[in-house]
Amino acid sequence: MAEQGPMTEAMYYILLSLLRPGHGYGMMGRIKELSGGRLEMGPGTLYGVLSRMSREGLIVLTGEEGRRKTYAITPAGREALLAEYGRLRRLVADGAILEEAER
Repeated sequence: MAEQGPMTEAMYYILLSLLRPGHGYGMMGRIKELSGGRLEMGPGTLYGVLSRMSREGLIVLTGEEGRRKTYAITPAGREALLAEYGRLRRLVADGAILEEAER
């Protein structure tokens, strides 16, 4: 996998949702649940990002039943997700200066 920059919000939530393998419709519901209802991903966005992440080796197609395709996160995808989570945690920690400035 090539060195990756910051993930889009869609990529991050798709990978989070695929910590449990799933199909597109299920992923859309899981993303809404994981984001507390803040993010509702449409099929166009979802399938475009799935295609990209599949090419990049972050996810893999694990099964097909009719038109329903099931995907799972790969070890490289899990590594990328953990790296992004760490990056986001550092951003929030660095932003603590905002709270100090308010005192």
